[in-house]
Amino acid sequence: MNELEFNIRLYLTGIMRSWTDKIDSTDHLTSQRFILNAMTELFNSLSDNDIELIRLRYMERMTLSEVASHYMLNERTVRNYTNPTVKKVRELIKHATERAQHAREID
Repeated sequence: MNELEFNIRLYLTGIMRSWTDKIDSTDHLTSQRFILNAMTELFNSLSDNDIELIRLRYMERMTLSEVASHYMLNERTVRNYTNPTVKKVRELIKHATERAQHAREID
């Protein structure tokens, strides 16, 4: 399981929130809280259908072809709906990692 899939699965199962709360119960913007807040904002902006496509891909581990077949869609259509979200999650993880590295360099 790669980092992207791991983070999406953590978020969709609610584990990310509970882990983040255990790591830091303050409102301090840790890397974990940054990712949680950004993913919450991102997923709140998606339609239920978009979330379902992401859920099937990353929770049920269905291929693009399987998701497309399940909804009688073209694979390209599924990719067009899921790729922007996946790209944004990748960017969020990268940004949070860079912030954490920068914070360590300052300390």
